[in-house]
Amino acid sequence: MSNPTQDSQLNLVVVSAGTSDPSSTRLLADRTAQRVAALAQVRGAAVSTGVIDLRELATDVTTALTSQLITPRLQQAIDALGRADGIIAAAPVYKAGPSGIFTSFFHALDNDLLIGKPVILAATAGTARHALVVDDQMRSLFAYLRTLPVPTSLFAAPEDWSDDALNQRIDRAAFELVLLMESGFARKVRDESWQNYQHELGSAGGTELGITIDSDLMRLATGGSAS
Repeated sequence: MSNPTQDSQLNLVVVSAGTSDPSSTRLLADRTAQRVAALAQVRGAAVSTGVIDLRELATDVTTALTSQLITPRLQQAIDALGRADGIIAAAPVYKAGPSGIFTSFFHALDNDLLIGKPVILAATAGTARHALVVDDQMRSLFAYLRTLPVPTSLFAAPEDWSDDALNQRIDRAAFELVLLMESGFARKVRDESWQNYQHELGSAGGTELGITIDSDLMRLATGGSAS
């Protein structure tokens, strides 16, 4: 029996908040992306990988948060995430939390953009004392965005890079992501169950359903009077 993913194309987007060059955060994200592509290829699927380097978007993200203006560069990143079948989100840890540019970027996104998207969560830090940041802080953020984080999270302190256990975790997380990407879960949710989610007014390009603009409640909310 042939593999159902044979000759299929999967879109993977890496979001890296590393600020140095070279960056350990980007290294962890890239290594994970390579494993995702290799495992998918074994299963008969090709992976197209794009990278969103947040250090190049710092000004654009700040503009979006302070003025609601989406610059063309930020819109390109948003469009890439919208097309993604899977995401790798990697952040450095500063002061016991994911970096500000990382959280600010995801705060600037439409709440409906990532519904059902499978995600690998990854972080790097200078000490293993920050190992719980991924599951304690990043996972809750992505739960709010209604994504589908894989069970295995990734964390790397300096001593982890020479430990084969890190490679084993990367393999496990990559395989989990491939399975979720193959399933097409996010696409099926959008195509078949979008109306069952609560959407913000004006979100997701106006695809939200069931919102009545011409009502007493909406007129009162906008400063008018009820009929």
